[in-house]
Amino acid sequence: MAAGSGGVAARELFAEGLLQFLRPAVRQLDGHVHAVRESQVELREHIDSLATELCRINEDQKVALDLDPYVKKLLNARRRVVLVNNILQNAQERLRRLNHSVAKETVRRRAMLEAAGGYPQGLPSK
Repeated sequence: MAAGSGGVAARELFAEGLLQFLRPAVRQLDGHVHAVRESQVELREHIDSLATELCRINEDQKVALDLDPYVKKLLNARRRVVLVNNILQNAQERLRRLNHSVAKETVRRRAMLEAAGGYPQGLPSK
């Protein structure tokens, strides 16, 4: 049993170390995704404003300028920005769930190790 529990403890220790190693990267990635989503929303608002302004200019012009193609391009760009934002939102939600699962598993494994009396004293517990 001693050899088996040593292998389990080593595996648990490795898993704990791996989780501790990955956690900052996951949090950093989550922060970056959040910042990109905010900039996407801002970009979408600017595109909407520009499209509105182009329509207003087009209506106010005495000379017939055909700005419709440009308005359509702006609206197409806005559609793509919204699509990218939705993809980022889904990725961020998956990342949040993954981070939650990692934290939950870490707590579960730490409790198992402490209950088995095999939790190394040198590792910090969070």
